[in-house]
Amino acid sequence: MNYKIKPIRNEEYYNAALEYLNKIFDSDRGTPEFDDMEVLSILIEKYENEHYSINLPDPVEAIKFRMEQADLSQKDLVPYIGSRSKVSEILSGKRNLTLKMIRSLHRHLGIPAEVLLQDQPILNLNEFKEIEFRKFPLIEMEKNGAFKDFDTTHLKDKAEEAIRFLIDKIGGIQAIPEGLFIKTNPSRLNAKTDPYALQGWSLQVLAEGINERNIKPYIQENINESFLKGLVSLSTMNEGPRLSIEYFVNHGIILKIIPHLKNTYIDGASFITREGRPVIGLTLRYDRIDNFWFTLLHELGHVVKHLEKGNFIADDMTLRGSNADNDEEIEADNFAEKALLPEDFDLDKRDIISKQDVLDYATIQNVHHAIVAGRIQYTKNNYRLFSNLVGRGEVRKCFEI
Repeated sequence: MNYKIKPIRNEEYYNAALEYLNKIFDSDRGTPEFDDMEVLSILIEKYENEHYSINLPDPVEAIKFRMEQADLSQKDLVPYIGSRSKVSEILSGKRNLTLKMIRSLHRHLGIPAEVLLQDQPILNLNEFKEIEFRKFPLIEMEKNGAFKDFDTTHLKDKAEEAIRFLIDKIGGIQAIPEGLFIKTNPSRLNAKTDPYALQGWSLQVLAEGINERNIKPYIQENINESFLKGLVSLSTMNEGPRLSIEYFVNHGIILKIIPHLKNTYIDGASFITREGRPVIGLTLRYDRIDNFWFTLLHELGHVVKHLEKGNFIADDMTLRGSNADNDEEIEADNFAEKALLPEDFDLDKRDIISKQDVLDYATIQNVHHAIVAGRIQYTKNNYRLFSNLVGRGEVRKCFEI
């Protein structure tokens, strides 16, 4: 069908738009049809809001109704939503439907797209009266450079103004990642994490990242084996961590290094803006080469496998392997492991391993020996083993931190 997107002004335009939307609804991300689908959904919704008074059923209630019709359990929804935890959060209203979920539910369960595509709640700070702006670690954030171009005189007295300054820099309230200002989220977080510190750090990462210029378009299909091999090869260079920033920029991904704030307990986080731009933030809390590369690849795994527009996930990597881990964290760990070392890696299974074994294997695989040593430490749960090979003190100096 030859359809030209234009404002919908009458029923003829409206019906033509619906017909075209149905044809392209299952389009793949990154295609012109996918972009048309997103724009057309907005135009159709605007026309319907102006001309139809009948309210569509709530998306969650529509899902529950379909479950009852087809005698489906929450477990049956996992293939369409992603994990048991996600299903539970969707049905309880703690998480919004993503476009990927909407397409899958529409395709496999026959729930009308127009029902699922209804507006998701947008964060309005005016409704979050419990937010105490003075609890943000403003002074510490200022030392990290969060409030550049903002008058920080008497900063504590301008707490709300300062935080809204950051929010405006990232594009306003609607650009705040889903889950950042609510208590429930899928992140790997320490129970002692100060939510205000995490929020403040995340806002700075996004404020600096979103304002980057000359970034190439992000195409998820390009994050392939060749991309990963080129990225990991940078680890062999002394300036590898710094060079990874440019490598990511050339593939449409923003990487920001922002020191952690007290009581955040995080090593990294991944975001995808509402415009579809991936942003990864690292804290370099542990200044080790093996930690840098594993955390970087772990966050990239979240970007590729788990995040939709407007989402974020934060990680305390010291909790890796704990009982609190969810399916997404385990999958991101596996993504990082496979990217960094071959699946048949077996040095960590040997009873006796020499330093030369580690160095020789790293040379053959074209990776930094710290990555090999770090894997052995983790698998054997012995962090004294090869402690002089994990590159302590070698990362922050790449970024002059």
